[in-house]
Amino acid sequence: MARFTFNLPDIGEGIAEAEIVAMHVKPGDKVEEDQQIADMMTDKATVEMESPVSGTVVEVAGEAGDVIAIGSMLVVIETEGGAVDSAPAPEPVSEAPAPKAAKVETRIEVETPDASDADDAIEAAPKAAPPPPPEPKPAPAPKPAPAPVAKSSPAKVLATPAVRERARALGIDLSEVRPGEEGRIRHADLDAFIAYGAPTGHTPAGITRADETVKVIGLRRRIAENMAAAKRHIPHFTYVEECDVTELERLREQLNAARGDKPKLTMLPLLIAAICKTIPQFPMINARYDDEANVITRHGAVHLGMATQTDGGLMVPVIRDAEAKNLWQLATEIRRLAEAARDGSAKSNELSGSTLTITSLGPLGGVATTPVINRPEVAIIGPNRIVERPMFVPDGMGGERVEKRKLMNISISCDHRVVDGYDAASFIQEVRKLIETPALLLVN
Repeated sequence: MARFTFNLPDIGEGIAEAEIVAMHVKPGDKVEEDQQIADMMTDKATVEMESPVSGTVVEVAGEAGDVIAIGSMLVVIETEGGAVDSAPAPEPVSEAPAPKAAKVETRIEVETPDASDADDAIEAAPKAAPPPPPEPKPAPAPKPAPAPVAKSSPAKVLATPAVRERARALGIDLSEVRPGEEGRIRHADLDAFIAYGAPTGHTPAGITRADETVKVIGLRRRIAENMAAAKRHIPHFTYVEECDVTELERLREQLNAARGDKPKLTMLPLLIAAICKTIPQFPMINARYDDEANVITRHGAVHLGMATQTDGGLMVPVIRDAEAKNLWQLATEIRRLAEAARDGSAKSNELSGSTLTITSLGPLGGVATTPVINRPEVAIIGPNRIVERPMFVPDGMGGERVEKRKLMNISISCDHRVVDGYDAASFIQEVRKLIETPALLLVN
């Protein structure tokens, strides 16, 4: 037998440590070569660690949530063959017979003429009388059995079948409800019974559950650390504008009707196209701020981060060179990256290097949001839910008419150290022009 120590390899450029997200083996487990033994998370991605040898696990570095350094021990595996690496067995210890109890002599000096007289004196000594047995306590008198209580027959309750059915659903005993006129219980009597604080008889609002402790590890801990650092270091401000997306939605429907084998367009590719067309006028929006070196880098290409909800938490895959892609290419890349993030197949370079982030909850987007900046970026854009409302629109004859329109609010949070409020508002106003005049999106 021989022991093989598997040290955590260098799993990314510039990575000094990694967190154990899941340890799939424990001491005593048998492992095969190439079997998955642990999931390790770096700042960029989760990496699966596989065993390079077969054998029995002897030692592991820790449990989920522990952070270990690159190059340190991850697992120790005992393999077949090779020199035996074990501590010498301890020498057997023979059991010595228990020592006999030492005999204690008590010498009593008694004036006796000889030994026989001493024996007679000992025999003549009175023996101590045994203590008298305790007197038995009298048994307690049996308690008289309680007299049976005669049950009164329940009074007849007058109520319609519908009232009885509703009372059963609410858990109400009709005998506790005060009837109305003519002694009949109606729905109004049930309502009064519930409204005026009946101690029993109505379904509780929820179910009491035991407290639960959840350890913050892996992606959730990384999100918590990044969000805390962003709010701690970045002075946020948020600007919200309302946009009429009626014409944009009409354009989207027309493009989808003639898409052929192309992917179906959602609203997101159209919004990304509008953002990318506006960025050259406002380069400070598409930037990263190194607050330690006091350096702002304004990027020429738009590497757009796309906040994506996964089972493990929020991930931000990156659409590289979004400004160079058409609507169909953007739709394809959005779908591919979202699926890769959710099934865990996204590569490290697909989850880093964004210069601007967009976050959307789709139908759950709410009226307005105040998104947190993805540090070290300086801005994040959040389209909200589309709602239909009546609006005044030109009637083509110099007047106005009321028409149902589709409206959407767009939020932008910015780093006030880099972006002024005027610049953020001006940027969103230009995006709004493209959204409300979508034909401009299709021209260079």
